[in-house]
Amino acid sequence: MLSAEVDSAIKVFGWPKFRGKQLLDWVYSKGVVDASGMTNFSHHDRAVIPRLFQFATGTITKQQISEDGTIKLLITWPGGSNAETVMIPDGDRRTACVSSQVGCPVRCKFCASGMDGLKSSLGAAQIVEQIWHLNEVLAKTQSVDQAKAAQPCVPAARVTNVVFMGMGEPLSNYNQVMQAVRIMHDPQCFNLGARRITISTVGVPPKIRQLAEELLPLNLALSLHAPNEPLRKQLIPWAEHFPLPEILDACRYYFSKTGREITLEYILLSNVNDRPEHARELARLCKTLRANVNLIRYNEVEPLPFKRPGSKNVVAFQDILRNMGVNAHVRKSRGRDIDAACGQLRRKEARESLVQLGTGG
Repeated sequence: MLSAEVDSAIKVFGWPKFRGKQLLDWVYSKGVVDASGMTNFSHHDRAVIPRLFQFATGTITKQQISEDGTIKLLITWPGGSNAETVMIPDGDRRTACVSSQVGCPVRCKFCASGMDGLKSSLGAAQIVEQIWHLNEVLAKTQSVDQAKAAQPCVPAARVTNVVFMGMGEPLSNYNQVMQAVRIMHDPQCFNLGARRITISTVGVPPKIRQLAEELLPLNLALSLHAPNEPLRKQLIPWAEHFPLPEILDACRYYFSKTGREITLEYILLSNVNDRPEHARELARLCKTLRANVNLIRYNEVEPLPFKRPGSKNVVAFQDILRNMGVNAHVRKSRGRDIDAACGQLRRKEARESLVQLGTGG
C-alpha cells in the first residue's frame, strides 16, 4: 500500500497519523512484517494490525545463489500461484528483476516463461513483495558473510534498481504494475527514484502511450529480438497484434514526453538473429528513434532448440552496430550456474512436484 493509503486506513481506525509512518518504517526499512515485533505499538495495537493489513503473504519455496552473487527466488502465495524474482549485483548496484505475471501471454518461442501460457496476473502487493523478500535475503547473506569475516556490522544491502524483466508482459497488467511502481517510488516505502525503475515490454503501443502520460521518468525497454517484421513474427507470436511501425511510433512518443532514451533489448540466438545482415538492419532501425541497444547472449532452455551464440559472433555483431553509430552494449551474463533463464526455476519446481505426486512423495 502507498503511504497515503495506510494513513487513510489508520485514520478510519482512529489512530494518529504518525502511526502510519511507524508502520511503514517497520515493514520497508526494518523488514518486520510480524506485528508482534513492532515494539513501539501497544500490545493491543499489535493485535489489531493483522486485522487491518497483510504484509508478505508469500513464502520463498526455492532459493538459489550463484557464485557471482546473483540470487534467484521462487515465491509462492496462498492458493499455489508462484513467480520468480532475481537480484543481480554489480558493484554498489543491486538490481531486482521482478515478475508481473504468473507465466506469460506473449509466448516468445525462445522463452521458458511463456511455454505454458499465462496462468494469472500478479497484484501490486505481490510484485512489491518480491523486492521485500530479496532485501531480506540480502540482509541475511550479508550478516553471515560479516560474521565469517569477523567484520563490523554495516547498514544492510538493499535493492537499488528494479527492472520489470521477469515473468509476464508488464503492460498487459498495467494498473497493478503502475501501483507497484508508485509504491517503489514512495519515499516512505522503497524510496526508489523513477530513473532506477525500468519497464520492459514486447510492445503494446496504446499502453506505451499511456505510460508516457504518467509523466514519470521511468526507463522503457523494448524487447525487440528481431530487426524486421517477418523474423519478429516468427519469434514473438504477439507481433501479429502490434505491428513494429506502430510500436516504434509509440516509443518515439514516449521519448518526446519523458526525454528518456529507449533501450532496445536484443537476445542473440545463434544462427537465427545474430548474423551481420541482422546487425545492419538493426542499426538502420535504431536511426529512426532515440535508442541504445542492449545485446543479451541467450541462456539455453530445455527442450527449446535455440542455442547461445559464441563470443566472436557477439563481438562482431556489436562492432557492426557501433561502426554504424549505434550505442550498443553486451549485457554481462549472470547466474549461469543456477537456473538463469526466466521461468526455468518455476518449471523445474513444477516438474519436481509432479514427480513427487507420481511416486507418492
